[in-house]
Amino acid sequence: MTASVVQLWRFPVKSMAGTPVDRLRIDRRGVHADRLWAVRDVERDITASARKVPALLGCSARYAAEPGPDAGPGNAPEVIITLPDGTEVSSADPGVDAALSAVADREVRLTSLPAADDVSLHRLSIRQSRAGFAPSEVRSDFGLSDTEALPDTSVFSTRQMLTLARFATPPGTFVDLSPVHLLSTTSLASLAGEGLPYDVRRFRPNVLVDVTQPGGGYPESGWVGAEVTVGAVTVRVTNPTIRCVVPTRAQPGLPPDRALTRRLAQATDRFLGVYADVTGPGVVQVGDPVQVDVPAPAGVWRRTASAAGQATMRGLQSVLEATLLRGR
Repeated sequence: MTASVVQLWRFPVKSMAGTPVDRLRIDRRGVHADRLWAVRDVERDITASARKVPALLGCSARYAAEPGPDAGPGNAPEVIITLPDGTEVSSADPGVDAALSAVADREVRLTSLPAADDVSLHRLSIRQSRAGFAPSEVRSDFGLSDTEALPDTSVFSTRQMLTLARFATPPGTFVDLSPVHLLSTTSLASLAGEGLPYDVRRFRPNVLVDVTQPGGGYPESGWVGAEVTVGAVTVRVTNPTIRCVVPTRAQPGLPPDRALTRRLAQATDRFLGVYADVTGPGVVQVGDPVQVDVPAPAGVWRRTASAAGQATMRGLQSVLEATLLRGR
């Protein structure tokens, strides 16, 4: 297998269209200057996402100037937001909240990522946790009918499950779960079957990798547990990326695609791409090689341990749903 970076993406504002770039600096927090802004749903008192406020995907965002090395939690540079009608508004504009509220059709405000030790914009109340994990909410988030099975969350670690239960986004970041998100061109083509490959913008990865691999398929799904070197950056792939309803939403240049939810369920059990933690910070550029150090096949003991770990996660999920999250 040979692989290289073909696209890099940075998203200045959570749930808005991002900016393709030629170079990214990646540290243990994730992509430098990625998602340093988010929109706050005032009535619900929670960080908004395109799952609940799909109109946000009609906006795009870019930085007014290239963020400096000190940009990060507690220091978010000015961002320029392009609204669906083409109007541009700055994060420094006193009217930015009113403009975004008109787009969202609810009261919202633009918020910058607070300092890493400030969890005020991340923490969920018990009520919010219960509501977010209620079956009806999960079905809505994933575009599922009442007869379809709920997503399998056994791929998540204990730490990830507890983070999802306690926080709208992990403290110190506005990403949904993990610092880095990778996707391959092969997966986009395989998912489409005989049609044109899906547009990468629907899936919002940071790194799009071109993989030359006989037989196509979904190569990055086999990277879970692997150390992957991307340019000068090293990441450890933690789990496949579970797909909610967001890829089906309309955004600039892309119409809604409600059939995509069913296609993902049938082809990949709703997974596409992978999440990763950063183990070696550095810089990655378009064209850089990608090297995957896939772990050796698990022996009997490791397979048993893995199965036990998944069973433990399913048990933890059941406990959370039956107590904290659903309040039965």
